[in-house]
Amino acid sequence: MLRFDVPQVWSHVTRWEAFLTFVLCLLAYFATPWFFAPLAAQALVRGFFGHYREPMHRVWVRLFEARGWAGRKENAGAKMFANKILFVASIAGLMLYLAGSALWKIPCLVLLVFSTLEWAISFCAACWAYGFWYRKFPPSA
Repeated sequence: MLRFDVPQVWSHVTRWEAFLTFVLCLLAYFATPWFFAPLAAQALVRGFFGHYREPMHRVWVRLFEARGWAGRKENAGAKMFANKILFVASIAGLMLYLAGSALWKIPCLVLLVFSTLEWAISFCAACWAYGFWYRKFPPSA
């Protein structure tokens, strides 16, 4: 369901975090898949506990607010869902790499595409799917 029990997030801060996800995925693809580890750690906290419990998110919020770059407030529920998917994809990529499979590149490329969509044109595919699901199947009260 839509989460209204967690504070809303700033749109430009989440776009910046998507850009950093893109950079880490590039590093994972071209340098070492171990760059999935910090992605998974950040996504774990942001996706399951809330954005404001993740230390780097708080740093970016302070920096962006101080400079007036924060953008507009957005519902955090959809962004938390997106971070849960990021967590699963990061863990899957890391586990595939540890298993010796070249298939670790697939989650990496998927994350590259979707994080690019988020930071470049502010299209969050997971957020869209989240909203679509709850429009079609609203929670019963």
